[in-house]
Amino acid sequence: MVVINLHEQACRGCGMCAEICPTNVFEYDSKSHQALIKHPEDCIACLTCAYICPSGAITHENYHSVKNFYRDHKFWSRMEKFL
Repeated sequence: MVVINLHEQACRGCGMCAEICPTNVFEYDSKSHQALIKHPEDCIACLTCAYICPSGAITHENYHSVKNFYRDHKFWSRMEKFL
C-alpha cells in the first residue's frame, strides 16, 4: 500500500493537492488552512500532488516508480509534432 506523507509545517495551505488529486485523497481544511490526507487508501501513486506542491510538503513511500513521460518536457516536445 502506498504511504503518503504530508509535512504539516511545510504545507502553505494552497489547496492545489486537493484540487488536482484524481482520487480525492486530500481535503482542504479552511479552518487550519492546510491540506489533510482523508483517504490514503485511494491513492494510486500518480504523484501529481507531490509534483504540484510548491513547498514540497508531500512525499510518497512504498510505490512502484514508472517513468511519467508526460512530465518529461524534453520527450514531450519531441512528441508534439504527432499530436
